[in-house]
Amino acid sequence: MTDNAAAKDRFGGLTALARPLLADLGRLATGRGGPAAGPLNIEDVRALARRRSCALPFSYVDSAAEDFTTHRANLRSFEELTLRPNLLTDVRERDRSVELFGRTLASPVLLAPTGMPGIQHRDAEFAGAGAAHAAGTVFTVSMASSHSVTAIAEKCPGPLWFQLYPWGNADDFTPYVELAARAGCEALVVTLDTPVGGNREADRRTGFTMPPHLSRENIGEVVRHPVRFGRWIRTLATGPGIRMGNIAQTGATGGMNAVHQATRFEAKFVPGFSAAELALVRRIWDGPLLVKGITTAEQARRARAAGVDGVIVSNHGGRQLDGLPAAVRALPEVVDALAGTDVAVLLDGGVRRGTDILKALALGAKAVMLGRPWVWGLAAGGREGVDTVLRILNTEVERDMALMGIRTLSELGRHNVNVPAAWAYATPGGN
Repeated sequence: MTDNAAAKDRFGGLTALARPLLADLGRLATGRGGPAAGPLNIEDVRALARRRSCALPFSYVDSAAEDFTTHRANLRSFEELTLRPNLLTDVRERDRSVELFGRTLASPVLLAPTGMPGIQHRDAEFAGAGAAHAAGTVFTVSMASSHSVTAIAEKCPGPLWFQLYPWGNADDFTPYVELAARAGCEALVVTLDTPVGGNREADRRTGFTMPPHLSRENIGEVVRHPVRFGRWIRTLATGPGIRMGNIAQTGATGGMNAVHQATRFEAKFVPGFSAAELALVRRIWDGPLLVKGITTAEQARRARAAGVDGVIVSNHGGRQLDGLPAAVRALPEVVDALAGTDVAVLLDGGVRRGTDILKALALGAKAVMLGRPWVWGLAAGGREGVDTVLRILNTEVERDMALMGIRTLSELGRHNVNVPAAWAYATPGGN
């Protein structure tokens, strides 16, 4: 190559590199951002939700009980697990579908029940259920949902589960079981770890009580970010706000307004919900029955004895009893306790990456549930934001399957993860 040709080649290469960089500068100068302006991962979605949200509703989703010990453990414990890939495997064709209770789902990621998402965006569960069904997976309607399960089923055709809080006696919880059945919900999820409300000191500090209050802790941010505060007030005014659709439909709070419904909700928790009440739920619900909040082998065996079809290993995202083990750390103990049975095990808590999902499935979970992240997506961009959350995770799962050398999720097993020796557990006898 002549000197002139070499110089021309170098110049042409520099031009090819400079052109997109100059275009990016132009976009950044006009506030449109560069090619990576959108969220790349779940933490980016959370950061976007924080920038767009008023402090009060954001802190409600983001906070946890007492010292956040369990909440932090949920995230940290996934980092403690390392992966063991299968190389020299043809992974040109990969399938991330899972089978749950006779239904094939296109994704191992289900959306978990969350109360009052209407404080984040007026579409609330309509956005969550629509995104879940578009991704070929399940949306779980909370008993404390903003829109009623009836309205969600009408607007968002697709598989729905319904989550039931144990309100102590059949007269209190039966109307919700019947409501879920009429709406066509395919499974019922009974949350067991809420005999009373958790000690969420962070909510009291930020003023997110019922009704919400301005406080010394939050007034500064409200003053600094009046646009965010105004946007939130509009959200409350134009959507369901703090209204609980199922509570209103069943009339459980005697026709009280939305503030009184929310205020009295936790007051109806009854510490007396026991295996006998769970067995009663089993008798009146014909479909798959799951319990949520399981963290030990003893709990898992008692739930199976009551006739459940599935257990969800969960510590309520660290929002109830602080000091519980991370959900993924409790998972092997529960899976081992139910080995040889037909009880499905799911995991809820701390999932932020595709590799987290593969680790959970390798340890025996059939699928995972996602709580905070889908609500961050809702706060960041409504339906589009929830779509983004599921797209990010499903894309990561499919890429990570290739990197792990697996073609189907059913190939995963404990041989694919290194579990720290410190995770060893003892399982005393129990019924």
